[in-house]
Amino acid sequence: MTPHTRIYLIRHGQVAGFEQPRYNGQTDVALTELGVEQYHLMKERLAEKQIAACYTSDLTRCTTGAAIICQAVGIKPTPHCELRELNIGVWEGLTWQEIKTRWPDGWRARLADLVNYRVPQGESLLDVEARVMPVITQIVERHKGEEVLVVAHGGVNRIVLLNAIGAPLTGMFNIEQNFGCMNIIDYYADGRATVKLLNG
Repeated sequence: MTPHTRIYLIRHGQVAGFEQPRYNGQTDVALTELGVEQYHLMKERLAEKQIAACYTSDLTRCTTGAAIICQAVGIKPTPHCELRELNIGVWEGLTWQEIKTRWPDGWRARLADLVNYRVPQGESLLDVEARVMPVITQIVERHKGEEVLVVAHGGVNRIVLLNAIGAPLTGMFNIEQNFGCMNIIDYYADGRATVKLLNG
């Protein structure tokens, strides 16, 4: 069989303010009690895996969980600012309803061009792809034939998954990423990638 790198791609646990759809972006929001518990459940799921390394967004909602999981498998997480969520600029921390009310034109413009639209002082999906995917490529190259944990965010994970299946960024919200979910992606030496588990 062709040697492959397996990435266990985790979305962080539930965060404060989850009750209303909002863009937290790179704001460092806290985990809820359930969010912490989701990481402990993930720790149990991964306890028997031979995980060689862990890479995590440097935001607290990811580093907290990476530390919980890594303690169980005997490794230390490596934080990467490149794995942070989309910087949503002046919309950070606001609910969708607040954005629609205060920036109706911008809201419509983003819906019309999800890939290229850049919120003032923020990033587009293309910007995020350009900073995230080189890190994923480096991880795969560094850990050939090994299993690796990556703890990141809903938007980041969707971009990684779309890249793995060769789908365009316009399909961003055709993929669900629940709080505390796991995805499994196998990357092969010949450049192929296979998504083995989605939003599990």
